[in-house]
Amino acid sequence: MKEIWDQIKEFLTFPIVERTNPGGFHLDTWMIILAVLAIIAASLVLRGIKKILTRKMDASDKLKFDSIFKFFNYIVYIIVTIMVLNATGVNVTAVLTASAAIFVGIGFALQDFFKDIIAGISILVDKSLLVNDIIELDGKVGRVFEIKLRSTRAITRDDKVLVIPNHLFLQQTIFNYTQNHAKTREHISIGVAYGSDTEKVKELLLDCANDQKGVLKSPEPFVLFNDFGDSALQFGLYFFVRDSFTDPRVKSELRFAIDKSFRAHQISIPFPQRDIHIITQNENN
Repeated sequence: MKEIWDQIKEFLTFPIVERTNPGGFHLDTWMIILAVLAIIAASLVLRGIKKILTRKMDASDKLKFDSIFKFFNYIVYIIVTIMVLNATGVNVTAVLTASAAIFVGIGFALQDFFKDIIAGISILVDKSLLVNDIIELDGKVGRVFEIKLRSTRAITRDDKVLVIPNHLFLQQTIFNYTQNHAKTREHISIGVAYGSDTEKVKELLLDCANDQKGVLKSPEPFVLFNDFGDSALQFGLYFFVRDSFTDPRVKSELRFAIDKSFRAHQISIPFPQRDIHIITQNENN
């Protein structure tokens, strides 16, 4: 029995990092085991706290809380490990002081990482961005399907995944089509030939919009006479859609319908043209 105990004691006191001088840094097996046990205990406590805090949250709020809580877990684990090692006699202060230069270098290398984390927490807390929001960044439109601490993921209209580092939300202008509500206003520009019946043009455009699937009846579509162009009278057809992610398809169908309606009612859509006047002079002059 004594031999077994001696073996256990020898294993627990095995020096992983030996002390090089009195009061210097050293690390034994039992210290590592104690730190691991402390982390397991902290994990169980954190799991219990999480369960209590999220019991009345809905699914979307739970996902946001999980993202923030994971980052909080890592901080707790680091603090617990340092406290346990310090309590067991490890000179943690000396280690941290000696590693200060390394930590500074790591901090510079990971500054974008920490920016992403801070921005991610800000997004999750103030709800400036939610899952299923339609956003536009650098001309790319996507539907958000996942928000994490470091990055946000969105699916584009081409069915490609757009991975956005969260710090970009603090540095760039990003359009959120659905921040206020699900519906958005869209428009189509149309030019008709000079001499066209403008009231008829307005009537035909509204008929096409009202008959188009995907265009909302309320708010109602409307037409604006925007300008007298160089080669055409410029009109704009404005309408509302519920899902701006698919609005290019709605616009395409509307253009087909407008072209067909204009042809049936002899409304001409002109192409750019110029009149050139040549003035000749008499040779005697």
